[in-house]
Amino acid sequence: MLNVHEVIDQVRKARTKEKKVGLLKKHQSWALKDILRGTFDTSIEWNLPGGEPPWTPSEAHSAPSNLLKEHKSFVYFVKGLRESEKLTPVKRESIFIGLIEGIDPDDAKLVIGMINKDKPQGITRPVIEEAFPGLLQD
Repeated sequence: MLNVHEVIDQVRKARTKEKKVGLLKKHQSWALKDILRGTFDTSIEWNLPGGEPPWTPSEAHSAPSNLLKEHKSFVYFVKGLRESEKLTPVKRESIFIGLIEGIDPDDAKLVIGMINKDKPQGITRPVIEEAFPGLLQD
């Protein structure tokens, strides 16, 4: 199974919409869908400060975990969710820093981009909607 950033890179390099949709479907995972939804769905607001967080990237080859496992922690960062609202800002931000420091640095950059709503180049809303109908709410 590919890391999320590897799937995004393949989709970015694909030349046609059909190829992009096919790659997203072929390599679909909940982590990939969560990144895409968190980035493109404007109904999702993040309960974290924007910008570049103070973090130390792990070595890509020795990251203790991966985004395919850690994406479940996103519930702690979504504004309005009980899991997020019951945490203090310091605790929430500490969990976030721990997540991005514990995964592949390229996946961490995707997570930071998601929090900042920075859309990856080469991936559009129509491509996501065709690959994963109903994923985006707005």
